[in-house]
Amino acid sequence: MPIPPEVTGEEIDPDVRQELMSLPKGLAEDVSRNLVMVAQLIDEDPEKAYGYSRVALRLASRVAAVREAAGFAAYATQKYSEALAEFRAARRMSGGVELWPVMADCERGLGRPERALAMAGEPEVQKLDKAGQVEMRLVAAGARRDLGQLDAAIVTLQSPELASSAVHPWTARLRYAYADALLAAGREQEAREWFGKALEADKDGATDASDRLAELDGVEFVDAFDDSDDADDAEDVEDSDGVVVDDEIDGDDRDGDKG
Repeated sequence: MPIPPEVTGEEIDPDVRQELMSLPKGLAEDVSRNLVMVAQLIDEDPEKAYGYSRVALRLASRVAAVREAAGFAAYATQKYSEALAEFRAARRMSGGVELWPVMADCERGLGRPERALAMAGEPEVQKLDKAGQVEMRLVAAGARRDLGQLDAAIVTLQSPELASSAVHPWTARLRYAYADALLAAGREQEAREWFGKALEADKDGATDASDRLAELDGVEFVDAFDDSDDADDAEDVEDSDGVVVDDEIDGDDRDGDKG
């Protein structure tokens, strides 16, 4: 797959570059350039990112960072079985636990929420950093909802991290998930409060908390670019004599000056 010439591979994360040093220089450069493309495209064009990840995987399948990137690209395109296999391979190679939450979420994607919940109770969770533990809590709550256990999902999300007034990169998502679970359980007033708290913490627009709040307040959004209604309003109509009349004219003007 073509790679823009301005992508040199130097943009890659230093830790990943360190991993790639085990490869011959030319090969390492090719792999790093493909990994840069994965990182740049995974949000806006997951399918293209997936294509670049497959190239990197063919070139260096024994590098943990490559397997991890391939896993995330597959995950972004909802290829959960493939993603899980890549994450497992990366974990075997690196020995780390950072991928545990996303591996559990792959189990959810494969329709196995019980396995995700089982993973949430494994010792690996205690080895995660705070962000990883919050992510695992989000996955476990999602698994509870998959099973129709709304009250259990709400309880799962109740934690010191949720109660804290401090804002971290994961705060908005945690508050949003809690609000969404409350709303699903019919606790609308509480949900509105927590969507508001999510919005306060969401400096980067990672959630649609503002839209959810507006919906709860009964605000309807109209597409400003949808001109179908305007076209209908401006459509010419015929009067009883077959004369074409502009429908935009108001009633007084249509009757003419009778004075």
